[in-house]
Amino acid sequence: MKNMLLKPIKVGHMELPNRIFMSPMTRSRADNPENKATPLIAEYYAQRASAGLIISEGSQVSKEAVGYINTPGIYSPAQVEGWKLVTGAVHQKGGHIFCQLWHVGRISHPDFHDGKPPVAPSAINPKDKAFTAEGFKNTVEPRALTVAEIHNTTHDFRRAAQNALAAGFDGVEIHSANGYLFHQFFANCANTRTDEYGGSHENKTRFFFETLQEVGQAIGFDRVGVRLNPSAHGFFGITIDQDTIPTFEHIVERLNNYSNLAYVHFTEPMAPVDNVPYAVKEVAKHFRPRYKGKLIINCGFRAESGKQVIEEGRADAVAFGKAFLANPDLVLRIATGAKWNKWDETTFYTAGPKGYTDYPILEAEDRRPKTED
Repeated sequence: MKNMLLKPIKVGHMELPNRIFMSPMTRSRADNPENKATPLIAEYYAQRASAGLIISEGSQVSKEAVGYINTPGIYSPAQVEGWKLVTGAVHQKGGHIFCQLWHVGRISHPDFHDGKPPVAPSAINPKDKAFTAEGFKNTVEPRALTVAEIHNTTHDFRRAAQNALAAGFDGVEIHSANGYLFHQFFANCANTRTDEYGGSHENKTRFFFETLQEVGQAIGFDRVGVRLNPSAHGFFGITIDQDTIPTFEHIVERLNNYSNLAYVHFTEPMAPVDNVPYAVKEVAKHFRPRYKGKLIINCGFRAESGKQVIEEGRADAVAFGKAFLANPDLVLRIATGAKWNKWDETTFYTAGPKGYTDYPILEAEDRRPKTED
């Protein structure tokens, strides 16, 4: 039987050649005053164009959305022009690429905002670290968004999605995971609002669905994916409680109403949750019966486990992160059973090509079936 990872799949408006997707990964190479994509960034993504779908690193939808140094944005004309280099290079190699739309909310620092606190659902310090030009600094108490500002942020996402299409992206992924702004609204540990954006499941998810609606109406829902991390716990300021999984179940059930949504991208636990009350230990297994559309899963998969999760019907595609970082030709390596390169964590967020565009690609004599390590 053919490896299910290598089987074509229709996602949204796209016919994709395989189910080996590239996860969004912050790389901090947009080290220029405009925070725009560069020729080096274009080379990086083009090297990995054999992925069924590339999901770009998170791209800020506004200046207010920034929380890390040297990360690219998608809100200015210069940034749109920078991303055109990337999408053109990927498409020239026959690839497909979505832009991940990003607002970090309270996982930021006044250094990025002219000395002012970052914004959040409520004024609760996540007590985490922000990656600034002067290194890691402690986060601070954020400022709670007003209702008008929430609406403006929704408009920022809509404009960013339109910019992404103008830059040549095939679609966008709304980053609503990993303790960033939307996830903060979902979580009781970050959202204590008493207005229409806090309290009930409907209220805590209102901002997310208002934004999804605007983005989908602007560019077409078949060009929109969303990312969720239900079992995030103990990092990015997020703590699981008894209401966490019911909140995500509410989100997923409502997402079924968007029959032409491109996909929902779930993350398995990024750290062990065996001893965490109320946590879901197998995310794909838990949410597959609840979601009718295309389900993408990621976090820690290898060739065999990725193949298995699809064969068992728990996901439609698998997104690989660090494995794709270290193996530009990951699709070929999975197809041939070739050994995988190991990634170098010391170069994840540094400048230049080292640990970015210099990972080895299979030589012709290595393109024969092997046993994967």
